[in-house]
Amino acid sequence: MERLNPRSRSDPYGRRINRAHSPLLANVVPWLSVMIASLIPIFFMATALPLFPPLGFIMLIAWRMQRPGLLPVWAGFPLGAFDDLYSGQPFGSAIALWSLAMIALEMLEARFPWRHFLIDWITAASLILAYILLAMVVSGASLTVPMMIAGGPQMAIGIFVYPLLSRLVARLDRFRLMRVRRVA
Repeated sequence: MERLNPRSRSDPYGRRINRAHSPLLANVVPWLSVMIASLIPIFFMATALPLFPPLGFIMLIAWRMQRPGLLPVWAGFPLGAFDDLYSGQPFGSAIALWSLAMIALEMLEARFPWRHFLIDWITAASLILAYILLAMVVSGASLTVPMMIAGGPQMAIGIFVYPLLSRLVARLDRFRLMRVRRVA
């Protein structure tokens, strides 16, 4: 019986044999993508109230929904601390709110492991709304009707940008699991 050389195979899978995932990419991409998403709102228009949603928080939720076991529950603490340094919120607000969101998502995953995208979107929307409202309260703002109207665009953009960031997370996850050639 003749053995085939995987490199000489004509099918597209023969070139993927004897390859392994890069541990560096597998571990760094989720953390780095959340940190970069936390920095993105800095580069846009400065107004009295922010128009850009908390992209770092939304990216964290998207990673947690796509890959529930990838980021540990305690990931909200260091990523929230990084966001607090650049968001302008009082230090500790994102630490507390991101950690609470991670705990809530962990409890949801334990209770309902059979979710689909619509339920994930509803869950993300409720977490985004709660985060923005609680961030307003923590920053010292009073939740009045004009304040809610002024925060409305940020809330709406946050809810509607979640599917785009979820799609980006799926692509980053594919990149994260990209195979590299093993030397042996």
